[in-house]
Amino acid sequence: MSIERIFPHNAPAPRGPYSPAVRAGDFIYVSGQGPIDPITDKLSKGDIQHETSLVLSNIKRILEACGASAADVVKCSVFLKDGSEFKAMNEVYEAFFGVNRPARTTVVCEFVSDMRVEIDCVAYKPK
Repeated sequence: MSIERIFPHNAPAPRGPYSPAVRAGDFIYVSGQGPIDPITDKLSKGDIQHETSLVLSNIKRILEACGASAADVVKCSVFLKDGSEFKAMNEVYEAFFGVNRPARTTVVCEFVSDMRVEIDCVAYKPK
């Protein structure tokens, strides 16, 4: 099995020493994505729905660069700054995945930045 580290040109640059995505065999591991505008490469603050939409758009860009889509996602981890925003985040999340609902864990936590949400995922896409 080969391991490929993927740095899509149309996705936000990593904020630390990690790869945006790693393909290991038929699995694609997408690092946690925050609400970073891919054009300005800056945090795009807004309400939780704005930030969740931007995070999922970034995940979509990375998956597409790996030849995958949201339908290939098997597991997500969602990290929220404020648990009271779960319902609003979940509305955007549900619209993004539709009937292709991956397994999910949601955690309320503190962030080192002003973002409200971060999401990572694992996709299964045979080459």
